[in-house]
Amino acid sequence: MNTRHRCAGILALWALLLFGEAAAETRRALIISGASGGEKYATDMAQWRTTLREALVSRHRFDQAQVQMLVDEAAAEGTRATAAAVKTTLARLRSEAAPDDFLLVVLFGHGTFDGEVAKFNLVGPDLTAAEWQQALAGIAGRVAIVNTTESSFPFLDALKARGRIVVTATNSAAQKYATVFPQYFVKAMNEASTDLDKNGRTSLLEVFEATSLAVTQHYEQQGLLTTERALIDDSGDGRGSEQGAEGGDGALARTWQIDAEPQAASTDPEVKALLQRQRTLEAEAEALKLRKDSMPANEWQSAYETLMLDLARVSLELRKRG
Repeated sequence: MNTRHRCAGILALWALLLFGEAAAETRRALIISGASGGEKYATDMAQWRTTLREALVSRHRFDQAQVQMLVDEAAAEGTRATAAAVKTTLARLRSEAAPDDFLLVVLFGHGTFDGEVAKFNLVGPDLTAAEWQQALAGIAGRVAIVNTTESSFPFLDALKARGRIVVTATNSAAQKYATVFPQYFVKAMNEASTDLDKNGRTSLLEVFEATSLAVTQHYEQQGLLTTERALIDDSGDGRGSEQGAEGGDGALARTWQIDAEPQAASTDPEVKALLQRQRTLEAEAEALKLRKDSMPANEWQSAYETLMLDLARVSLELRKRG
């Protein structure tokens, strides 16, 4: 077996281990508004969580029953975002989740870090980053956590896990000022322009990149010193990467689409097989990108072109059956 075939075999095995067999996924979201800290922020959070929920249901086709919100103390109705409610909700999700499911957890509010312990502020006692890790442990499937608050950076290392995506609004423990990340994250989730590669779907990486770029532009346009830089970790090393950084993170987030595959509900075994083939090829392509610098240029180019042609054929066949 030559080097190219060995490489392809390794990549295929990596994709199989990562994604498993094709199956119908359940997509869930948990939006948590912690302690507001004041009337203005309570108003902002109410708008963010409502707009995000609408985007998930209307634009990304989540089942409305699978989008749950825990609210701050100023909300007129709803389940309060207490430590007990967070733990109970995540325990229920753990009991319901299957290996092919997707869970998006978004935190709005405030965070603190005293130099040793990072917390997300809840209604009543807070939960530390370590306690969040314990509460999230064991949830099957693909899990993504987006902490939009100040002092969120320590959560990157605390919540790291293989096959999990963690996003923080800040890249340093010193960044303790209120962030603008949440408003631009919600905006990115709600706009078609976030589909940067124009493939008709929106990946977590595209949302992260669109949000990060908007945050940078916000500070530039205001003539202010940038006090927040978002990070994404999808490699499980807990270090994270900023938008546009070369290597390290992004390969997994690029393949995690927020919206449902158009044919995901199909019972046609041939469509299911095509979907699985599409997932595998996408994963192989992302893994191959990470090997670009370690392979001969002509060998890498040939392997990548073959993958892209195969992916185009599968995508075309799926569109015909759509």
